[in-house]
Amino acid sequence: MAFQLLAISAITTLLLIFASNYIIHHVRSLRGTKRPDHLDLASNSTESAVLLSNRLASALPDSIILPDDAAAFEQSMNSYWAQQECEVTPACIVRPYDVQQLCTAVHILKSEYDERAKKASRENKKVGGLFAIRSGGHSPVAGAASIQDGVLIDLSHFHEVTPSEDRSSVVIGVGAKWVDVSRILDEQGLAVTGGRASAVGVGGLTLEVEKPTSRRKVPSDFYTLASTVSALTNTPKGGLSFFSPRFGLVCSNIISYEVVLASGCVATASATTNPDLWRALKGGSNSFGIVTRITTRSFPCAKIWSGFLYTPAFQAPKVLAAFHEFVSRANSDDPRISYDNQAAGPIACFTYLQQLGVQAIAVNLVHTNAPENGGEWPACWETSSFRSIWRLWSTCKVRTLTSATDELNGLNSPGRRQAFGTTTIKNDRATLFTAHGAYQDAIATIRRKNVNGMSWTLVLQPLLPEWSRKGDPNPLGLQDDGADEPLVVVSFTVNWAERRDDEFVAATTRHAVEQIEAAAAAKKTGHRYRYLNYCGDWQKPFEGYGEENLRFLREVGRKYDPGGLFQKGCVGGFKLDMMSSEA
Repeated sequence: MAFQLLAISAITTLLLIFASNYIIHHVRSLRGTKRPDHLDLASNSTESAVLLSNRLASALPDSIILPDDAAAFEQSMNSYWAQQECEVTPACIVRPYDVQQLCTAVHILKSEYDERAKKASRENKKVGGLFAIRSGGHSPVAGAASIQDGVLIDLSHFHEVTPSEDRSSVVIGVGAKWVDVSRILDEQGLAVTGGRASAVGVGGLTLEVEKPTSRRKVPSDFYTLASTVSALTNTPKGGLSFFSPRFGLVCSNIISYEVVLASGCVATASATTNPDLWRALKGGSNSFGIVTRITTRSFPCAKIWSGFLYTPAFQAPKVLAAFHEFVSRANSDDPRISYDNQAAGPIACFTYLQQLGVQAIAVNLVHTNAPENGGEWPACWETSSFRSIWRLWSTCKVRTLTSATDELNGLNSPGRRQAFGTTTIKNDRATLFTAHGAYQDAIATIRRKNVNGMSWTLVLQPLLPEWSRKGDPNPLGLQDDGADEPLVVVSFTVNWAERRDDEFVAATTRHAVEQIEAAAAAKKTGHRYRYLNYCGDWQKPFEGYGEENLRFLREVGRKYDPGGLFQKGCVGGFKLDMMSSEA
């Protein structure tokens, strides 16, 4: 009888997921995108905002979008991933075509900032935010890449992808998306340590800020069913790559940066030119300037093996145990157990869909050296406990890198309200189960609240300190204590339909994260590091880098931006809190 009930549950989940897949692909094409109304923005802008917009329009007439150009303005505003960002509307959008136009814009903004800073000083007030930077807009935090009644700098025209003649590096514009990169490199049998989801942008991943997707909004009355699949694949993105076990973090493979400084001048940051700025940009967010393009290492890569295992929720204990066992291989004392640095993951996702009352699990597995027989599993995964877990189905197969990143991205629908929160723990079995317990505890609260269209997802993925030691030095602090014990990045990714539930979702996410942190602290299995791209707006990721690294970042900030344009005048991103360091 018990087996029959489990079988019925599994079949029901399978049918829901198939139905979801149909709806998410077909309903979107039948229903129009609902866009926020930005048509009356000009009348709502302050006089100072209008004057600044006019200065920029006079200097850059072909590169500015004003609210009276309704179609272009709304198209730009609807390119954000999270609905909250679409609701923060600027006075104008500057979309430079080249670095010289960007320099002109920054020079004007710096002049305006200096004037406002002097006035604020005379009146004993703080200078307010003046502009925001968007390489695309993949942050769930309102204002992370947008600004109310200010200037939005849109870097979407910086989208070049140019491999070097010797095939050892690639120049990439920060406005490109990783799908733009992988498609070109797939044709040449190359790859870089880059994003795992195709529509995520280049800039935020390499700098650990934020990045974009194109936005199409699914009608709310259809979304709940559709998100059965999409929530399962809604894994956060950041400086981790399929190739991190081999080559390290994304930021640690950047050979050089082209960056526009607060002075309006262009600088190069590399190991030999401005090396302090080069290191600081590897995790320092948008604290030092506006990066326009990067040069990153490339390497030969044919097809890879990747896909998802979809399992019913009752398999959670086995999935958690398999996750712990596989990640433990990286630090095993058993000579018979070896760690395969061609294996990426596992990424384990546990999702609850409020309106359906359904839970399910998806696990992403990758191997960057595909087996010759495409029907076989790579040996490291074949010998793992994941191989024997009963599943609804598997999508694992040999494919191009573009296909693998498309799978991670394809069902991660934009146009929803989004929230993140994260912490880091040691790969301790009991703490992993505690994290899953916090996820389960929140479900009872979510059910009582009955949040419209809410999906609640716990994501677990490994982070080995040795990955941070590969490639070039960075200020993240993972390698500083010399420990090799595997870590696990624990994150929540949440989406829902209505603004009225924003505070509840934020509080629920924060409570779950803090519940895990308290338990880990008691077990001494926590870690100070907080992965910046997954942080909620209440978190302080730079503190997790360690005092010495934070002091270094602040020193670099003062050197290259002595007036504080990017700390005070630029909204969005996590800040270095320079004032507290001077107190």
